[in-house]
Amino acid sequence: MATTIQQLHEIAERCLSGMPLDDGLARWLGTSLDRFLKHRARTIEDAMGLRFPRGGVPWWMEDAIRKRDAALRELARRFYPQLPIAAQAREIHRLAIRYASSVWLREHEAITPPPSHEGTRLQWLWAAFKAGAAMPLGERQLRHVLGA
Repeated sequence: MATTIQQLHEIAERCLSGMPLDDGLARWLGTSLDRFLKHRARTIEDAMGLRFPRGGVPWWMEDAIRKRDAALRELARRFYPQLPIAAQAREIHRLAIRYASSVWLREHEAITPPPSHEGTRLQWLWAAFKAGAAMPLGERQLRHVLGA
């Protein structure tokens, strides 16, 4: 499913920038739309292979979680490499709680992180919050994310 989501992002970027689709993307998109239009799939998500188990996490939330977790792991890798996972989780949790109640309130509508965040912990924290999955996470869940 991650590959499908990456393909859709690439198609969107190419269409928005006026770039042509390569043959593989064009063929995949055409086949998916044809499957949907000919009623061989109930939904556009099914036609594109964006399925999730009954009661499971929708594809768009799975994508948001994947992006959030990657940003949190990068934050830990860059700024807390010497600490054990439990200490990393504690530090990130503390930072995220503070960020959520102050800076994020002003930045949540921004399309890109403020230039002042470049190279700081806030660059990765902003990315984790902007991903669209639940934030801030508790220490226990952070330990799980960082240990993965």
